[in-house]
Amino acid sequence: MIPRLATVGLLAGALPLAGCGFTPLYATPALTPALASVETVLPGTSRTGFLLKEQLGRQLARDTDEPAHYRLTLTLNEYRVPRGVRVNNVANRYELDVTASYSLTDAATAKVLYTGASSVEVSYDSADPPYAGVAANQDGEQRAAAQMAIQIRLALARYFERQATPGV
Repeated sequence: MIPRLATVGLLAGALPLAGCGFTPLYATPALTPALASVETVLPGTSRTGFLLKEQLGRQLARDTDEPAHYRLTLTLNEYRVPRGVRVNNVANRYELDVTASYSLTDAATAKVLYTGASSVEVSYDSADPPYAGVAANQDGEQRAAAQMAIQIRLALARYFERQATPGV
């Protein structure tokens, strides 16, 4: 009885969407191949930049067997700010602010197609043992890179979706 009610509830919830023209972002046929043909370029990279490039490769599902049709060039700015202070005036919590400016260009013509910026803030505790502090810092960099890659992927997906469906 409960599965039948759940099915009826889902169908009733989907009825208002049937007439509104709602289409999921990833239902656009040209979107996935376009994202898979984006090559990421990150000059003068830091550890966070390397992690971001690696994450974007995964997020965009880059097909390395095919030549890239697009080039995504990124510039990163990182700031580490102490936030919590112990009684001995030593920081025990840090905030990592990462800002990326990026431009998407056509690989054949070098024409700039899209530009954008993304910003991420993550925080982490600084432990007394030195290796624990290093591990916490690296974990913060990994989390920042993962969040940044998701934001950039969504921005590129919106751009390619608009190109595939003009007038929307």
